Amino acid sequence: MLEAVDVGRQSVEVFEPVVGEDVISGLRELAAPLQGVRVLHLNATSYGGGVAEMLRSEVPLLRDLGLEADWKIITGGKDFFSVTKTIHNALQGAPRTLAGHEKEIYLAYSTRNARLLEEGEYDLVVIHDPQPLAIPQFHSRSGARWLWRCHIDTSEPNPDVWNFLTPYLDDYDAAVFTLRSFVPPDFPVGRVEIIPPGIDPESPKNFELKRETAGRILRWIGVETDRPLVTQVSRFDPWKDQPGVIEAYRLLKEEVPKLQLALVGSMALDDPEGWEVYRQIKGAARQDPDIHIFTNLTGAGNIEVNAFQRLSDVVIQKSIREGFGLVVSETLWKGTPVVAGEAGGIPLQMQDGRGGYLVHSVEECAGKVLRLLRHPEEGKALASGGRELVRRRFLITRLLSDELSLYASLLGRQAVGTSRGELDPVCGAGVGERSPAWRYRGERYRFCSRTCQQMFRDDPERFVRSLHGGRRAAGQSTEP
Repeated sequence: MLEAVDVGRQSVEVFEPVVGEDVISGLRELAAPLQGVRVLHLNATSYGGGVAEMLRSEVPLLRDLGLEADWKIITGGKDFFSVTKTIHNALQGAPRTLAGHEKEIYLAYSTRNARLLEEGEYDLVVIHDPQPLAIPQFHSRSGARWLWRCHIDTSEPNPDVWNFLTPYLDDYDAAVFTLRSFVPPDFPVGRVEIIPPGIDPESPKNFELKRETAGRILRWIGVETDRPLVTQVSRFDPWKDQPGVIEAYRLLKEEVPKLQLALVGSMALDDPEGWEVYRQIKGAARQDPDIHIFTNLTGAGNIEVNAFQRLSDVVIQKSIREGFGLVVSETLWKGTPVVAGEAGGIPLQMQDGRGGYLVHSVEECAGKVLRLLRHPEEGKALASGGRELVRRRFLITRLLSDELSLYASLLGRQAVGTSRGELDPVCGAGVGERSPAWRYRGERYRFCSRTCQQMFRDDPERFVRSLHGGRRAAGQSTEP
């Protein structure tokens, strides 16, 4: 049997003061046709990274809503997770491909994990990311529906690695991506849904923490809270560009001599590359006592991250490629401004200039951070707008609503009148007649924000290819 992850108990009612009674009632209504439905979430690790954090919150909430939800993790040795990290990077566009023996390792563990997965126990199985992707092909369907949830940017995957994985998607009933532009060309799964992640405002990383308590926590681990502080919270991963953050910090240090930098990263069972990146960063920062480096294994758990995000003057998220970047929403929820790379799902969380600044270089990053350090009231105003956007769009209650609707539809149990209606072709949000619109090749598309409209206009074919089969010829009309 695969290892089950223990989770606590939680009630959706705890979110009512934040989201309102109508949202909670809506969740109960969506869950009503799903009472007793058996759902399994399957991924590679129970700690480190956004997927594990979301599942730790989501699974107990699904149970509270009446579903029989479980969370299990696959097995794998160092050789397997080394291969799956290569696959992960390749799906984000890295040039490294898989050798023959690496493909054999991946399929051997996929076969083993399929045998360990109990047959006939679930109505719906949700597979997260590429590590367990191939399992359905080696497992009896037993009447279950299979859903692949891809959390990374696979818009331009390495062709060799993608061609290797594509046949193993044939057994899925549906797939979910964070952005429609992330759907690879000629994607073989017929049903594709767009559902961005969401944060849990009641989790230890996000619940209210008094500034006095947060200060005591940071001072305990060696950070001076009476000096300026900028922080990046992310996995130690080449795509997060911690070296670029250090370069920006050194430019800032010339203008703000007392500045401190905290690099707070998480290590995960399925990411052996993380320790190598960690060692490189430690080497780059060795001569500077004002650069603080922490991991979830060396003194920075959820409470410490909470404190860093609350007390930092600015939080940086200088990603080069990004699936979503939950730390942006986490930070804005705490009223702290963000300077972030314009990558993946980050612009969704900073729509129309709310929350902070999007940047494209080390120099631009340093310049925007300096501006916020010198004009803290501007930062507070930006962060306040970002918090409201997060409250409306990127809390776990919205994620649950979208996923319950999908589950009910896949299982043929959707209640009358619970359709999501017309959706933004970029991010999957609901839109109305007054939403911004743009016509492309004879069809009108509506958007939840000017940001999504501009993302679509910049490269419409990346979004419409999964809506219309991915083979439409280039060309556009610019009728508003």
